[in-house]
Amino acid sequence: MNAPVDVSFFARAAKPLTSYRKYWAARFGTSKFLPMNRAEMDKLGWDSCDVIIVTGDAYVDHPSFGMSVIGRMLEMQGFRVGIIAQPDWQSADPFKALGKPNLFFGVTSGNMDSMINRYTADRKIRSDDAYTAGDIGGKRPDRAAIVYSQRCREAYKDVPIVLGGIEGSLRRIAHYDYWSDKVRRSVVVDAKCDLLLYGNAERAIVEVAHRLAAKEPVQSITDVRGTAFIRRSDDPTGHDWIEINSTSVDAPGRVESHINPYQTTSEQAAEQGATCSKDDANPQGLPAEAVVKMSPSLGDALARSQARELAKIKVPPRERSVIRLPSYEQVKADPVLYAHANRVLHLETNPGNARALVQAHGEGVTARDVWINPPPIPLTTAEMDTVFDLPYARSPHPAYADENGSHDGATKIPAWEMIRFSVNIMRGCFGGCTFCSITEHEGRIIQSRSEESIIKEVEDIRDKVKGFTGTISDLGGPTANMYRLGCKSPEIEAACRKPSCVYPGICSNLGTNHDPLIKIYRRARALKGIKKILIGSGLRYDLAVQSPEYVKELVTHHVGGYLKIAPEHTEQGPLTKMMKPGIGSYDKFKQLFEKFSLEAGKKQYLIPYFIAAHPGTSDEDMMNLALWLKKNGFRADQVQTFYPSPMATATTMYHSGKNPLRKITRDSETVDIVRGDRRRRLHKAFLRYHDANNWPLLREALKTMGRADLIGNGKHHLIPTYQPMTDGGYESARKKNSTTVTTKSSPVTKGRLLTQHTGLPPRDNGSGKPAKSGKPTYKAKV
Repeated sequence: MNAPVDVSFFARAAKPLTSYRKYWAARFGTSKFLPMNRAEMDKLGWDSCDVIIVTGDAYVDHPSFGMSVIGRMLEMQGFRVGIIAQPDWQSADPFKALGKPNLFFGVTSGNMDSMINRYTADRKIRSDDAYTAGDIGGKRPDRAAIVYSQRCREAYKDVPIVLGGIEGSLRRIAHYDYWSDKVRRSVVVDAKCDLLLYGNAERAIVEVAHRLAAKEPVQSITDVRGTAFIRRSDDPTGHDWIEINSTSVDAPGRVESHINPYQTTSEQAAEQGATCSKDDANPQGLPAEAVVKMSPSLGDALARSQARELAKIKVPPRERSVIRLPSYEQVKADPVLYAHANRVLHLETNPGNARALVQAHGEGVTARDVWINPPPIPLTTAEMDTVFDLPYARSPHPAYADENGSHDGATKIPAWEMIRFSVNIMRGCFGGCTFCSITEHEGRIIQSRSEESIIKEVEDIRDKVKGFTGTISDLGGPTANMYRLGCKSPEIEAACRKPSCVYPGICSNLGTNHDPLIKIYRRARALKGIKKILIGSGLRYDLAVQSPEYVKELVTHHVGGYLKIAPEHTEQGPLTKMMKPGIGSYDKFKQLFEKFSLEAGKKQYLIPYFIAAHPGTSDEDMMNLALWLKKNGFRADQVQTFYPSPMATATTMYHSGKNPLRKITRDSETVDIVRGDRRRRLHKAFLRYHDANNWPLLREALKTMGRADLIGNGKHHLIPTYQPMTDGGYESARKKNSTTVTTKSSPVTKGRLLTQHTGLPPRDNGSGKPAKSGKPTYKAKV
């Protein structure tokens, strides 16, 4: 019997990225860096750019940076691509720096949503920006996708604007905006872009570029998957679609007439204009559709009856169906309809069965529809290799170098430093965590690179990247251990509409074989010049326990002192709203981790991450989590407070108070929402129960909850009765954003990696800079 083919080798019904005829400008060849000014264009012999990418990030030519991936992919197709990075948005002049593009402006806010990049979960302004040279904040505007698009239009009114990136992806429909606490319109409307490309957009950007190069008007490009655009109601190209109205909830279903108990079955059928005999109903054995068309003599009532019967058994073709969501005006005014719209959108995310969506914005003469085509077809392994094998320089543009020509000093870009010696081996995540937006952007179908491509990149880092000392900081992706995992058959994958493959339990149709990943680990660390390979991506431990061999391999060779995992909570209330496994899965993994660490003769630690103030979390849930932390000896100094990002399912819970994981009705399940600064501080304080600054707040809360028994000076108590002298300070992982507190017991030691576990040794990140001796210090993540 043939072995099953894993998801990496499923056939994909899409035109391969390498099958397009190259644009004529391919004769200019490739550039070491995409040009950022006219002088660099002149050196390349260019008189103009075909495409200009405007980005909110500093330009780093690396496959982990979106502007580089899209730019290099278009370069491979033969287009001349320029970069305008972090322009001054106060006028349109900086957007003219490279001249007028021949085809279009590509606009992105960067690798991060500009609002999340700029503000903390408590809506406080950050003073730093990891995607900017020198870690300096304020180099991009709020809602950068909108601002940049407007400036591009002002610079050259007749040039098409193609918007992309995660900020656009997560705002493709009307969405709740946490920072203004209101529902905003689709970014397509606000940015006035011609096309929005959502998700990983290699397929879409290549097709759009070639069609624009062939002189096709951008207004006629309405059939590309993974795109959104504005369509007027009188647009004839939208008339041949079958519209499914989903603009309301609690609508009554089909009303069946009562059966007359005194009639026989034949008499009941005759009354409806039908018959019980198959031969009488369809004497020629024709399809049901033909029967309806052949029976006009039975009258309109009979024809309608037959059509209703046909509708019961035949679903409109999904490729020509479009679901009409509640309009922007409706979801803005009604949180229940907002939750309903969000649920429908998340049900239509599988490229194998997703239908187009449409949402009206405006009324009367200003009315227009935001049309969202189905998601892009995932890349094949060969296409993933093509994307990652493009000629990246793997470093920031020389414009960011310091006086010594280095990127390690005052002009260092922290985001690049973090991934400098890492390798991305896959895309996508089928976890479906409701607070995370990876699925809405990258999809839940895993797209993996080949083993050869991964090994080649490890060798390139070893041989070409300045400062490499022998340690690869990560072989991973959105999740560390989903490489080549997925559905066991393409038919199951194409039909599935579940939001998660691992919740409430691991799907029986999901392949969980970790052998290909184990093989890559072993081969990579056997390479000459590679001293250590660490796994820095978050581990999905409920999958890992399915392969004890993988856990052993990981623990024995790839843990740099500690391993981060994210149980997020211990209580079922919030866990069910997060779609995360119970704490029992963590306990199983912890047993394997400790067992294999002991066998390897290593002292290693698990670092669990938890979320405070997530929808569905009660004060009692946080108290129980604090008790669990104390019982297990954890001091969670890295605290993550729930951050409502656009389009996430948990954000819908936060805004509407409804649970979109189930069918939405007026009376459907409600969710406990943690609102207000005081309650959010309380939940964070429970996570940091050991911080004396939090004890007054916790004492008051415990007394209110009737749990004063947890206040005392014994080991079984959560907090003591006494209050030491404190300055009320709170040390943050983003140290520039909060008061720095230095104590004798926890001095700030230069060069030490700050973790949350007491006594943990520093982790080797490949920089080759040994830490100085001294006690470890701690930071808190906000």
